[in-house]
Amino acid sequence: MATTYEIIIGLEVHVQLMTESKLFCSDGTKFGEPPNTLVSPVSIGMPGVLPVMNRRALELAIKAGLALGCQISRFTKWDRKHYFYPDLPKAYQISQYDIPLATEGLVTYDVNGEEKKCRLIRVHLEEDAGKNLHAEGGGDSLVDLNRAGMPLIEVVSYPDIRRPEEAAAYLETIRTLMRDLDVSDCEMQEGSLRCDANINLHITKDGNVYKTPIVEVKNLNSIKSVEKSLIYEASRQFEQWQKDGKVLGQMPKQTRGWDDARGITRSQREKEEEADYRYFPEPDLVPVVIDDALIERIRGEFGETSAQRKKRYIEELGLNDYNASVLIDKGRAISDYFEALLTHEVDAKSAANWLINDVLSHAEGRIKVMSDLPIMPGSLAELIKLVKGNKLNLNDAREKVLPEMIETGRDAASIVDEKGLGVVLDTAAIDAIVDAVLADNAKIVEDIKSGKGKALGALVGQVMKRSQGKFPPAIVNETLNKRLGL
Repeated sequence: MATTYEIIIGLEVHVQLMTESKLFCSDGTKFGEPPNTLVSPVSIGMPGVLPVMNRRALELAIKAGLALGCQISRFTKWDRKHYFYPDLPKAYQISQYDIPLATEGLVTYDVNGEEKKCRLIRVHLEEDAGKNLHAEGGGDSLVDLNRAGMPLIEVVSYPDIRRPEEAAAYLETIRTLMRDLDVSDCEMQEGSLRCDANINLHITKDGNVYKTPIVEVKNLNSIKSVEKSLIYEASRQFEQWQKDGKVLGQMPKQTRGWDDARGITRSQREKEEEADYRYFPEPDLVPVVIDDALIERIRGEFGETSAQRKKRYIEELGLNDYNASVLIDKGRAISDYFEALLTHEVDAKSAANWLINDVLSHAEGRIKVMSDLPIMPGSLAELIKLVKGNKLNLNDAREKVLPEMIETGRDAASIVDEKGLGVVLDTAAIDAIVDAVLADNAKIVEDIKSGKGKALGALVGQVMKRSQGKFPPAIVNETLNKRLGL
């Protein structure tokens, strides 16, 4: 019999909550500040300090738990999780152990049109550690404690995932949901969404099932790296089992880091067990009691999800699946901008096409987030209406007006006036140039009348050139068709 294996995957997803201060102190949470400037005696655990719980972090964690279908604990508490690495100088992390905030949720996600479900064990609150910075090729390592004490939720799944591409889809689903609810910005490159993947194999040979040791893969800073690392690790584990035949119980659980540049995992250390952490109740924080009124208030803050919004775009606004997907997949800020455009009496299809095909492509490399775009929805709507109303040619709008709007934030009308791009609606002038072009291109006219309709574009081009682009293309086409009897 052939030897086969099944991949068993469980994910631990860390989501940084969108609060202005850390979980137990008033330190700021802004990304990109100079190293070790967002610190205080509390966040680095100096003797004699007392933590104070961030209420907003608790509310966001409850919101996440509800969205993930979890049962919210009416009574929960804090625990100390002991370990020491340079990025955790106080030698313990305040987390939750035996009574987590939320339990037994469910994530439903899509993989190539196939619905999948993954059960959740728990969602709990905890503070983050700092960050070690290692020099390339060896040398000194540095520590940045800005991240120490940041508010996190950890979403821990059952090992229900069976393929690396499922893991990627599951993570993408959580990211979208957390963004929809304004729980987190989930920027993986900034560390506000991180994932540790636990993987092992169930290998079937000669009717027997062998389970390889569980490996926790860390250093996963993109959804693509989660998928790639799991593909690699599954192959590595199978090859290792073929060499030594060792199974779960014969070898300790292992932590491996993902080297994205080399496309491999590398051994870091044996994975700690619960006993290694020496959990005990946090003595400096009181337990948290959560009542039904708080839960219902938070539930009432839920807005439209991305899936619901996409469905509305297709069914009510008439967008095609591609445009609806792009507006949703590129983030809530993009679809919010689209919604704002619609309030300025721009039809949905025009708004989507301009935003996707023109604004986003021109803005790429110029802005980091949508809020940096200097064009307000009303200004873009004005540009679209100038084109729709035959007051500005489409090419001029795209190539001359829009780029300057993005660069300077100026309104479309002033740019059009300054550059002299306004369209000429003088029908007599249009007729005169059309007649001149027809007279100068008898051969093309003959081709068109003999059935070569594509040749009409050449005449349109000549009319537009002679008018210096100031005639509306639609009216030029209409005039030419009338003159040619088409």
